[in-house]
Amino acid sequence: MARITSKVAYEATMERIEELLPLVDDNTPPTNKNAVELDLLSAMVEEYEDEHFPIEQPSLVSVMKLRMYEMGLNQAKLAELLGVSSSRISDIFNGRCEPTLQLAREISRKMNVDAHIVLGV
Repeated sequence: MARITSKVAYEATMERIEELLPLVDDNTPPTNKNAVELDLLSAMVEEYEDEHFPIEQPSLVSVMKLRMYEMGLNQAKLAELLGVSSSRISDIFNGRCEPTLQLAREISRKMNVDAHIVLGV
């Protein structure tokens, strides 16, 4: 399969995809020339983006803050939920310490945070 090798080619491919999107929908047969072209171009863009714009795993602190927002918790309520002091949560948020294995387990369970993010793997 062809590859996108430059930013100019990437932008031109994205423009062509924008032209094809209105022409293809869920009812378009997979053998339709526009559908085939859209699939090929999309695969090329995905490969280019994976190489040039990788998405990194979020940090534990950013995920915890997001979950706090979603759960309507402040730092004191989070500390209470996890069974630790507010200063311990503050230390974790400010990078002064890492959660213990027991606390990591509680963060994963009670905040519904993926274990890979909690453990940094």
